[in-house]
Amino acid sequence: MDLVTRAREIATAAHRGQVDKAGAPYIEHPKRVAAHAAAAGGDARVLAAAWLHDVVEDTATTPNDLRAAGFPEEVVAAVVAVTKVAGEPTEAYFARVNADPLAVAVKRADLADNTDPRRLALLEDTTRARLEAKYARARQLLAAAR
Repeated sequence: MDLVTRAREIATAAHRGQVDKAGAPYIEHPKRVAAHAAAAGGDARVLAAAWLHDVVEDTATTPNDLRAAGFPEEVVAAVVAVTKVAGEPTEAYFARVNADPLAVAVKRADLADNTDPRRLALLEDTTRARLEAKYARARQLLAAAR
C-alpha cells in the first residue's frame, strides 16, 4: 500500500464519528487539505502528512503509532510540528511549523481549507468572525517564514 493510501486509511479510521464545527464528517477536512496540498504540487510525503495532520491532536493516535504504521520520520515530524500543544503560545507553534518545510506545506493547505469562504459561510457570525481573525494571524505568522 502506498504512503498516501495508508495515511488516508489511518486518518479515516482515527476520525470516524467526529464532526467539524458545521456538523459535517470531520474526515472531509483532511481530504480537502490533501487536495489543496496536491494542487500546490506536494509530493507523497506532504500528502500523507496532510491526511494525518490532525490525528495526533484530535484522536488517540500517537506519533509512535504513525511510526509503527511505517510512516517515514519526516512525515511523522511534520504531523508533530502542526500539532498544537495545550497552552503553547501561537508564535511558538508557528516557529515550530516554520522550521519544517513539510509542515509549512501542510499548514498552508490547512489554512486554504479553513479560510474557504464556502466553509466559513456555514458558521454562525460570531464563530466565523473569531476564526477569520485567527486565520489572518496564522497567515501572517506562516508568511514570516519566507
